[in-house]
Amino acid sequence: MLVGVLAVATMPVAIFVARHVERYQLLDAAFAIPLGMALGVGAVALARRGRLRIERTLGRAGGRRAASVGRLLGLLGFCLATTAAISVGTYALLTILAD
Repeated sequence: MLVGVLAVATMPVAIFVARHVERYQLLDAAFAIPLGMALGVGAVALARRGRLRIERTLGRAGGRRAASVGRLLGLLGFCLATTAAISVGTYALLTILAD
């Protein structure tokens, strides 16, 4: 679940840093896209493996729920990074076509 939270937080944190640090521009936040995608895929993989290896005690203690939440957060983080990649790609294409 922790990796899923990191995946979701990657893009907003990168945008926050780009907006509040003068030497960075918003386009510099694009360097966080691969990290967000990797964390998203990692969270989904860890959730899948966790669901397969849940023991009885973890199942009773909410282990399945944690794996499901981690998977959902991983998918959300991957979607946020993919959306950011599409936005940066569209910006690059429009910049090239405008010249």
